[in-house]
Amino acid sequence: MGFNCGIVGLPNVGKSTLFNALTETAQAEAANYPFCTIEPNSGRVAVPDPRLEKLGILAKSTQVIPTYLEFVDIAGLVAGASKGEGLGNKFLGHIREVDAIVHVLRCFDSGDIAHVDGDIDPIRDAETVETELMLADLESLERRIGPLEKRIKGQDKEAAETLERVQQALKQLEAGKPARSLSLPEGERAAFRQLQLLTSKPVLYVCNVAEEHVATGNAFTEQVAQKAAAEDAAMVVVSAAIEAEVAQLDNLEERREFLESLELEETGLARVIRAGYELLHLITFFTAGPKEARAWTVPVGATAAEAAGTIHTDFQRGFISAETIAYDDYVACDGEQGAKDAGKMRLEGRDYIAKDGDVFHFRFNV
Repeated sequence: MGFNCGIVGLPNVGKSTLFNALTETAQAEAANYPFCTIEPNSGRVAVPDPRLEKLGILAKSTQVIPTYLEFVDIAGLVAGASKGEGLGNKFLGHIREVDAIVHVLRCFDSGDIAHVDGDIDPIRDAETVETELMLADLESLERRIGPLEKRIKGQDKEAAETLERVQQALKQLEAGKPARSLSLPEGERAAFRQLQLLTSKPVLYVCNVAEEHVATGNAFTEQVAQKAAAEDAAMVVVSAAIEAEVAQLDNLEERREFLESLELEETGLARVIRAGYELLHLITFFTAGPKEARAWTVPVGATAAEAAGTIHTDFQRGFISAETIAYDDYVACDGEQGAKDAGKMRLEGRDYIAKDGDVFHFRFNV
């Protein structure tokens, strides 16, 4: 099961620099001109989780394997992208394929790096991109109405339900609001996602600042914080330049000392990854043994059987039960045997809802 976040924004806001640091590669060329990223680059990044290392120690695991998120670097959009300006149509299609949007906003001034609109205004930049996404959604929805109405004449009940959702979304977009701001009953959300609207995707705003503002933020990031709060969106402040420097340091101790010199406890990228994880409503469960301690990703609400299926489809198909220990109990009891002896291990059935931090051992028979 793959989950990915698309990194978007106007040209020259630091998207490719951020992506390079995220993946610690030079897959995306970071250049001081628009459209240098001709194809979306993608990279899998480990989700930082100190619990995994602790489990590995207690289980005396030979290997410790984290869970991953995929980040996709998508070329810069410009005003008019929904009408094909720049390389707009192609990249709007790429955005449609991701699960969530990481929107990088330029919150630093620099005479060396040109801004496509001449000055720095992250709110205007955010609205430029959002407007293009809304226009693309409007066009997409309007094209669906005619074919749906034809199907309705043929007594197609599903088409009637779809048209109702299309009209709901159109009303929201015509009011200048993204589709994700539409309040929907829980039972309607899955069907609404089938419309594949760009503005229905959850958004994380990443404020790219100069080094001197990474710990405290600045006036620009305060504006973005207010916007994010109003939209119930997430926001993270990072310095892509600092993250690029950290990515070049191979030694973990050197990285720690460098961050401490900037009064930072962790990299901004760690916060971006975790925020992306939360944005997608994901949780982590673990498996731990002598061979490996491993983190796995499932959506909130996944059952034990579905969690087993992320390891192997046979585990889900032949699911019998899940030996389950809460992470805190596993640690407090010094591992699996101690948890069993203390009565902290329980057998859960296939419909048990997995909780973040559960340590599972699945029983199955195929």
